[in-house]
Amino acid sequence: MIISFVSPRLLLIGGGTVAKLNEVLAQFGLSRPLVVTDPWMVSSGMVERALVPLRAASFAPGVFSETVPDPTDTVVEAGVALLRAGDYDCLIGFGGGSPMDTAKAMAILAAAPAGAKMREFKVPAQANRAALPVIGVPTTAGTGSEATRFTVLTDTERDERMLIASLGALPLAAGVDHDRHLRLPPRVTADSGVDSLTHALEAFVSRKANPESDACALRAMQLIAPNLRTVYREPHSESARASMMKGATLAGLAFSNSSVALVHGMSRPIGAHFHVPHGLSNAMLLPTVTAYSLNAEPERYATAARAMGIVGAEEGDSSAGVKLLEELASLNRDLAVPSPSAYGIDPQRWEELLPTMAEQALASGSPANNPLVPSAGEIVALYRRAWSG
Repeated sequence: MIISFVSPRLLLIGGGTVAKLNEVLAQFGLSRPLVVTDPWMVSSGMVERALVPLRAASFAPGVFSETVPDPTDTVVEAGVALLRAGDYDCLIGFGGGSPMDTAKAMAILAAAPAGAKMREFKVPAQANRAALPVIGVPTTAGTGSEATRFTVLTDTERDERMLIASLGALPLAAGVDHDRHLRLPPRVTADSGVDSLTHALEAFVSRKANPESDACALRAMQLIAPNLRTVYREPHSESARASMMKGATLAGLAFSNSSVALVHGMSRPIGAHFHVPHGLSNAMLLPTVTAYSLNAEPERYATAARAMGIVGAEEGDSSAGVKLLEELASLNRDLAVPSPSAYGIDPQRWEELLPTMAEQALASGSPANNPLVPSAGEIVALYRRAWSG
């Protein structure tokens, strides 16, 4: 069997790695980065601390800080305009998944002819060309975007979250520094943490899973599951932050090489239509979708439960699956994850959009990777089941 496995050429993991960004760039002969980030990263001083070693090495960094929580094609277009107007030789996606996804989309769009739109690259299209290399620097233990061949953004004209899956979105390198994770609000910590756990679990049960992605997914679950509550309650716990950051990157490697499944397929339309942060919409759906999928792959879900430390090695598959569902529901309670209803989504608008959201979920391709592949009607039923948690 031939297995395709892709990853960045360099992963630098550990506290203080941001201070070595100049060394990372120098290894690849790069010196003129455009840092893609968000306004909070600038106002908090985190970006400036990352720029100090670059300037000290006589590099000439620029900053594009207009990214938004769920990336949009219009922001990407604005970033590409700035990129083309300057003299840059690489992009640094600095922040959560949104800045990194924006940087990757910018690299893809900048390689296309003038006037091209990001929707031209959504799956099943392949965008294997990037104008410039991207270096990912995550500040959240969540998306794993620093290690994946995916980027997700919203088509603002069509109100649609688009999945772009291609080698053009694969970063050249990443600096995974858990010290950047320290100052995040608890809500961001919780949502990004559940996002990374969902990546690992879905990568493991995906129909495209392979032995190498399995190894990354299982190790990611071993690191994330015991530490997610701790990092939410005790953000100064260095060991918990280090485990979460490493786990998120491994989860990114896992799903980049096996794909996510139904949770992510259903999550993207919620983000597009109701502006729910991606990790939070995943968390809203994870218990419901896992319950739907469980009996299609009981052995895999049981193995995941053992990796997460929910049950011991001696636990039977059936019992382990039940306890996995109980743990996912308990985790949402402990992390104060609201249901779509409790989040404040308008119930009439939710109901009206369910058929559209179901079709958009299916069109993304992710539900086809699920252990149990749903129809549009079954997705509508799952949305209704998740409504009140």
